[in-house]
Amino acid sequence: MHMRLCLLCLAVAVCMLTSVPASAGAINAAGPYVGSRKCAECHAEEYETFRKYSKKAGTWKHISAMAPKLTAEELRGCYACHSTGYGKGGFVDYQSTPHLADVGCETCHGPGAAHAESGDPAVIRRTPRHEDCLACHNESRVKAFNFKPLIHSGAH
Repeated sequence: MHMRLCLLCLAVAVCMLTSVPASAGAINAAGPYVGSRKCAECHAEEYETFRKYSKKAGTWKHISAMAPKLTAEELRGCYACHSTGYGKGGFVDYQSTPHLADVGCETCHGPGAAHAESGDPAVIRRTPRHEDCLACHNESRVKAFNFKPLIHSGAH
């Protein structure tokens, strides 16, 4: 009974967090996102492969290089695609949520707090959804940044 109540509370919290507009920023560091290092505790091989081969795993360096040239609003626009869970209860800023500064496991697999706590594979997305990739890898961003999207580049 206690576990069901906890899961119900988590589901309500996730719904509330994901309904906040991205312009409002993320809610707090104790949201539904735990960061990729937490994933590595059980998925070490996948984590190491991701860190070694995926360009997504080092996206904060791109933000920090561009930050001096951007307005605060432009910088927040970068967070949506270059961090984990921005505006959804994840990344807030580098000072308070550095563990979510890069694009991480939860960007493709969804928020991991419930899975990390329970170990239940049913509460995490095992297969990324194509529509989630298109939030960042889309035609307008390709034109804006003149890059070829490598939607499957983060595969492990």
